[in-house]
Amino acid sequence: MKTIILAALLVLPSLGFAAEVEKTLKGVSMPVSLQFEGKKLELNGLGLRTKVVFKVYVAGLYLEKLSKSGEEIAASEQLKRVELSFLRKVDGADVAKAIADGFTNNAGAALPALKDRIAKFEKLIPDVKKGDRLLFVYRPGAAAGVELQYNGASLGKIEGKDFGDALLRVWLGPKPSDKDLQDGLLGLK
Repeated sequence: MKTIILAALLVLPSLGFAAEVEKTLKGVSMPVSLQFEGKKLELNGLGLRTKVVFKVYVAGLYLEKLSKSGEEIAASEQLKRVELSFLRKVDGADVAKAIADGFTNNAGAALPALKDRIAKFEKLIPDVKKGDRLLFVYRPGAAAGVELQYNGASLGKIEGKDFGDALLRVWLGPKPSDKDLQDGLLGLK
């Protein structure tokens, strides 16, 4: 009996039943799950940000609890991680402007209370080149807020659950700058 089970385990991967360990889009690979700060996070989805005809970055959204609802994800109180892997050189000011426009388009009535923190956040975003990674980590709880990391180094933190919710809505809200990217992050593509 043990021989049959062992043989089946050896044959299944060759039949395409192997567990997927990473997803790849435009040459960028991200693990389907990872341990982060003592929690297991799952890749909710992977998407491509394009601007006109230019491929700008591949983004991955990691969550403790997977969902296909952008509003549910943004409002949820869980550890959330958005990773951007750049496919080209981009000025930090351009990245910051695109994100700020996303806040304007999706924050609604919360926008006035976020203005100063958005301005602070914009100043944290560096120039990036091909292969660089920006990581946005939302941590829930009493010290809720978003930490920005660049290639593994912390650049700073913006306080508040309201800021974290609004940042996720930049990509997942009702007026995303890139609908295909949103669909990818929501696992709909």
